[in-house]
Amino acid sequence: MSIVALATLLSGCSGGGQKTAEKEKPTSKFTGTAGEVKLMTLDPGHFHAALIQKSMYEQIDPTVYVFAPEGSDVTDHLSLIEGYNKRADNPTAWTEKVYTGPDYLEKMLSEKPGNVMMVAGNNAKKTEYIQKAIESGINVFADKPMVITPEAFPVLEQAFRTAEEKGILLYDIMTERHEITAIIQRELTKIHEVFGGLTEGTPEQPAIVQESVHYFSKVVSGNALKRPAWFFDTAQQGEGIVDVTTHLVDLAQWEGFPKIILNKSDVQLISAKRWSTDLTQKQFEEVTKLNEFPEFLKKDLAGNLLKVFSNGEIVYKLKGKTVKVDVIWNFEDPAGTGDTHYSIMRGKLCNVVIKQGKEESFKPTIYIEANITEGLPAFEGGLKKAVEQDIATKYPGLKLLKLNDKLWTVAIPDKYKLGHEAHFGEVTEEYLSYLKLGKLPEWEVPGMITKYYTTTEAMKMAKKQ
Repeated sequence: MSIVALATLLSGCSGGGQKTAEKEKPTSKFTGTAGEVKLMTLDPGHFHAALIQKSMYEQIDPTVYVFAPEGSDVTDHLSLIEGYNKRADNPTAWTEKVYTGPDYLEKMLSEKPGNVMMVAGNNAKKTEYIQKAIESGINVFADKPMVITPEAFPVLEQAFRTAEEKGILLYDIMTERHEITAIIQRELTKIHEVFGGLTEGTPEQPAIVQESVHYFSKVVSGNALKRPAWFFDTAQQGEGIVDVTTHLVDLAQWEGFPKIILNKSDVQLISAKRWSTDLTQKQFEEVTKLNEFPEFLKKDLAGNLLKVFSNGEIVYKLKGKTVKVDVIWNFEDPAGTGDTHYSIMRGKLCNVVIKQGKEESFKPTIYIEANITEGLPAFEGGLKKAVEQDIATKYPGLKLLKLNDKLWTVAIPDKYKLGHEAHFGEVTEEYLSYLKLGKLPEWEVPGMITKYYTTTEAMKMAKKQ
C-alpha cells in the first residue's frame, strides 16, 4: 500500500472530532471483547516490539498500525512480523498498516487509529513518546526503560499523573517476573516459617542481589540478531545502569516487597558505578552488518575500539534492606549459552538462590541454603510443604530435592520453562487483563516511579565518580 493511500485510510479512522490533546478524555472502555484493543506500534527499533506479536490475542485486533521514520529499523521489524505470519508452526495472522515519514509521531497522534501504543526502540525519544501519547488519551504499553536520564525522569512522573487523570494505563514490560525460578524464589521468601524475613544486609553481603550477563551477539526467534547501530550509542539506548538494570531493580522490589507501595523516599543510594565493553570494528560489523562506525559513535572511540558503557552496578537500601544489582554485557556467549541470571535473597532462616552457570548447564536453577544448624528436620518438612503443596497449588509437579543436610533444589517440570521470548506474550495478556479491569494494582505505579528514580539517580551518582 502506498503512503498516500495509507494516509487516507488512517484519516478515515480518525473521526471528525478536533479536540485538543490536553482536554481529550478516552472515549472507550475495555470489556474484554474480541478485537477491541487496537494496537499502534510507534518507531519500532528493538526486537521486543516484534516479540509482542509473536502470539495472537483474542482481545487485540489483528490489524496493527505502525508509525515510524523510514529506515532499516521499521523494515527489520516488519520482517520479523512477516516471519511469524509465515512460520509453519502456529503462524500468526497480523496485518500491518504502515505509515513512514518524518512526521510519524504527529501522524499517530492526529489520526489515532488505535487505543494502545506499543513502543520499543530507540530510547532517546521514548519518554517524549510516552508523554505525548498519554496527553492524547492513548494507553501505553512500553518496553523498558521508559526513561534513561535524570533530566527526563520528571517528565515520566508527570506522564503517570496525567494517565491517572485521564483514566488510562501506562505500563512497562517486565518479562522477568514470569520466569518460573523468579516466581518460586518470590513465593518461598513470602513464607515466613521457611524464609524468616529478609536480613538487613550490608554492602558486602546484601539482603538482595540481582545480577545478569548479556551478549551483543545473540540468536532471536531462531535467527542471528541484527542490532541497529544506535543500540551501541548510550545517548540513544541508555547506559547499562539505566537499561537492563531496570529489570533487576524491578525484581528486587517485586520479590523483596511484594504488593507493598514503595516511594522514592524508601530509596537510599550507597554507591553506583559504570564501565565499558570495548568492541572492535569487526565485532560491530558482525552484529550490525555495517562496515564502519557511523558518525554519531565517533565520540565513543578510543583508538580502534568502541567503548560502550553498557555495564553498571548499584548498591542501595530499599526500606532499610541493602540491595545490589549489576548488569554485564559481553560480545558473545560461550558455546551458545545465552543470557544468564544470578540472584540471592538472604533470609534469617535460609537463602533462596537462582544460579545459571556451567554447573546448571546454563539453565536457571533454584537452591535453598539453610542458615540454621538446629531444627533442620522440622525446617526441611516445612520447606517440602511450601514447595510441593503451597506453591504447587498453582504450579503442580514441583518437587523438593535434597542435595545435602543444608542444601536443596527444586525440580521444575519443563512445561513451566517457557523462555524469555514467551514471557512477552504473558506480560501482554496481563496488560490486557488490566485494561479490562480499568486499572493497575495499586502498588504498580508507585513501584514503577520508584524503580526509575533508582536507576536515574544511580546514573547521576555513577557519572560523578
